[in-house]
Amino acid sequence: MADLADKESGGILYLEDHVPGSVVRFGTVLAEEGAMIEFASRYDPQVFHVDPVAARKTSFGGLVASGLHTMCMAMRLLVDNYICRVANLGSPGVDELRWLKPVRPGDELSVRLTVLEARPSESKPDRGVIKALVEVLNQTGEIVTSWKGTAIILRRPTLQA
Repeated sequence: MADLADKESGGILYLEDHVPGSVVRFGTVLAEEGAMIEFASRYDPQVFHVDPVAARKTSFGGLVASGLHTMCMAMRLLVDNYICRVANLGSPGVDELRWLKPVRPGDELSVRLTVLEARPSESKPDRGVIKALVEVLNQTGEIVTSWKGTAIILRRPTLQA
């Protein structure tokens, strides 16, 4: 996103900084086998997520990260590199969550965010809504996970005379 990427790292990003069609990419995070197994053991204990030996006999042919773990790793990248700079009031949710390719131990993940829409609120003039496509990519550039997210973001404060 030219507008977002070019802003100083300390600057707060408001609704007006989000231009539809803008793209920014950031990351990386390593998919570590131990963390994958630990997460899945607690939250998604399917054999291909928790047992490297048994996972070889599944359609995946080996251990793969839980899709939920992949989304959590991407969320950490989003918070550390983007959301922490946004005048963010929260999100009402995500749509079209897809797990497109398996994430394996040793994969390096990054995030690409594309602004799809940015519009002022009709009922609250101090804020607006952005919709963005979030894509999680592996080290070869393949999209492994994607979703469309919505966020409520403050508008740039106006100077009072």
